[in-house]
Amino acid sequence: MSDVHPHAYNQPPFAQFLGMKMTEITPDRVTAELVVREDLNNRFGIMHGGAIMALADNCGGTAASANLKEGQTTTTVESKTNFFAAIPIGDTAKAECTPLHKGRTTMVWQTRITRNDGKLCALVTQTQLVLNPRK
Repeated sequence: MSDVHPHAYNQPPFAQFLGMKMTEITPDRVTAELVVREDLNNRFGIMHGGAIMALADNCGGTAASANLKEGQTTTTVESKTNFFAAIPIGDTAKAECTPLHKGRTTMVWQTRITRNDGKLCALVTQTQLVLNPRK
């Protein structure tokens, strides 16, 4: 039996809308890919920064969800993105999300976004708040 909470596998409609493909989901690593289509263009022939941030946010939320206990949910309370290189239209954005901290009330995840040539394009650090069921 998997130690991944079932919520992690249920991707939100927004992720499907953008075309994200989750390629690995474990409690300590989430990976995903997003083909950079014309409709993700920032008007200069490269992937829009907001789409990069959305990819990373979805990976962080998925990773946090993979670690939840029954009845818990999670929400992003902080996200920081550094951009290093562009991802051209036609390339693929690849995300790898790993934990920096997994606590009872917060989790901090780091997502590396690379392109097909392996170049680091963005580094996203986000804090997820763990929400317990209301009584």
